[in-house]
Amino acid sequence: MHLRYSYRIYPTAGQRASLARTFGCARVVYNDALAARKEARKAGRPYPGSADLQKLVITGAKKTAERAWLASVGVDPLIQSLRDLDTAYRNFFDSVSGKRAGRPIGLPRFKSKRDGRQSLRFTRNGFRLRGNGKLNLAKIGDVRVKWSRALPADPSSVTVVLDAAGRYHASFVVDVEPGHLPEVDAEAGIDLGLTTYAVLSDGSVIDNPRFLRKAEKRLKAAQRELSRKAKGSKNRAKARRKVARAHAKVADTRMDWLHKQTTRIIRETQAVYLEDLNVRGLSRGRLAKSVHDAGWSTFRRLLEEKAARYGRTIGIVSRAFPSSQLCSECGHRDGPKPLHVREWACTACGVLHDRDLNAARNILAAGQADRLNAPGGPARPGVAIPRRARPVERGTRLGDLPRTGVCAAGAGGIPVR
Repeated sequence: MHLRYSYRIYPTAGQRASLARTFGCARVVYNDALAARKEARKAGRPYPGSADLQKLVITGAKKTAERAWLASVGVDPLIQSLRDLDTAYRNFFDSVSGKRAGRPIGLPRFKSKRDGRQSLRFTRNGFRLRGNGKLNLAKIGDVRVKWSRALPADPSSVTVVLDAAGRYHASFVVDVEPGHLPEVDAEAGIDLGLTTYAVLSDGSVIDNPRFLRKAEKRLKAAQRELSRKAKGSKNRAKARRKVARAHAKVADTRMDWLHKQTTRIIRETQAVYLEDLNVRGLSRGRLAKSVHDAGWSTFRRLLEEKAARYGRTIGIVSRAFPSSQLCSECGHRDGPKPLHVREWACTACGVLHDRDLNAARNILAAGQADRLNAPGGPARPGVAIPRRARPVERGTRLGDLPRTGVCAAGAGGIPVR
């Protein structure tokens, strides 16, 4: 399976200028290729292929006076920008034809130099790891890397990202074999919420940290300062970066916390069952800010990815399953209850239930039943069949590459084991 390892990089002033020039050239190549395909569609001609586009917007464009400056940067990021355009079109057509699940994907759009995030991708021909631990990028030079952990294998590509806060990151793609953890007997059902982030079926509770709410005072001050700056001024650019850094700190703190919680759950349980929440619908209501702050979708995605890597099982129970209405002791359906009701007594057996703990136990029971009945169908109509999480790759458009068996030498301070 493919994994991404991201590290902070610290380019010099000259390297930052070279990266900015390469960002601009890759963006121009992408926009020129998109314009060529749009013109072909308008004229009724077939879409030009990748090879034809490369000759038109890269090889041929370098020979013209208007695009001669494309030769000042490495060709690898320019070619990869065309691959990104191919992927964007493929996603659009797969979405239209129904091959791609999820929300509809629109046509590719032109990129702008004012986008908050800029990125470049280098394949094996465009980068190498030096013996002194630095990252060499074609026509940019040796860039200092903050190695926070070791690379498990030889990387197949690296993506250089400039975020809105002005930080540079290098994201390496490595091909690794899944390492299964020792099996345990524990299984858990998880009920997600806002008052408490999660309640597990064994009674343990994960408090909601509310990172955005805690940082609101600082964010409001930074945004007020930004609103008072003149548009187009250097002071406004500085204030914008200050706001971006404040938001980045919230996002990074939340992601770090989610990684720690999901890793602990995966280590301690053999199977995890979640409810298929309509996060997109909930984020449109009056609790939208709290729902976005919770990051439920990221929590589920991290659990699925880590379960695929470490040999655990993830079960997703249908959102139509009445987890808050059923008694976990006798199975009696007591009916819907408003959100302010946190405890209730079953009218059939008289057991007093905590709302969230009872829901987590019902999710566990439903997930286990459907997992056992998965080969023959769900235990109840309308309940999704849990499946073993598939190996997934997030944050890259590269397909599965064959393993070469070659690992980077661990000499000279390069942290590759």
